[in-house]
Amino acid sequence: MDFSTQPVLQVSQATIFQGENPVLLDVNFSVEQHEFVFLIGRTGSGKSSLLKTLYADLPLKTGRVEIAGYHLEKIKTKEVPYLRRKIGIIFQDFQLFTDRSVQENLAFVLKATGWKDNVQIKNRISEVLLQVGLAEALTKMPHQLSGGEQQRIVIARALLNNPSILLADEPTGNLDPDVADGIFKLFQEINKQGTAILMATHNHELLRKFPYRVLKCEKGKLLDSQVHDVSFGSSF
Repeated sequence: MDFSTQPVLQVSQATIFQGENPVLLDVNFSVEQHEFVFLIGRTGSGKSSLLKTLYADLPLKTGRVEIAGYHLEKIKTKEVPYLRRKIGIIFQDFQLFTDRSVQENLAFVLKATGWKDNVQIKNRISEVLLQVGLAEALTKMPHQLSGGEQQRIVIARALLNNPSILLADEPTGNLDPDVADGIFKLFQEINKQGTAILMATHNHELLRKFPYRVLKCEKGKLLDSQVHDVSFGSSF
């Protein structure tokens, strides 16, 4: 596969806020199109705030961020939905509509992001469900699915618009270890197909098992394992 040489995410001299309080200062890093990067740090260290800033849920007050071709320091509110078409966002708590089937959940996202042709919508939903190994779940309601299956649907939802990067906030945090392993393997498959992944995690085992690059939020700084000696013992 011909990977782009342009980083899909570039952060320069950014300050990350939680409300009025800065939690990360002078943040500088980039993520290449093919990269898989872990994001770690203690609760409250700024991981989720960083991710929320990257998908424009929190404003970028100082510094520069370019993600999927959008400059967050000057993004307009009306542009945010277009940004989110180009990035996939995966939450720990699923955030599926509980009163709609899997198909209706996924169709809602496609229609909200500009898809109009019902045949194309149906085909794209079938493609992403096949990709996450749940082709038979089309008509099921979220409550009929296990936690692992629901997380696979959330990943399918994030893949609908062929994102250039996935931002995942503790995607295996609420899952049993065996189920979490399966979800992580799915992320690896997606990454091998060329989608960059930035994954916040507390899972020590993943960090020890896979030698991916690590970004660590610690004492107001973001430490990069490409530059710093980043430890990931039991303290995060």
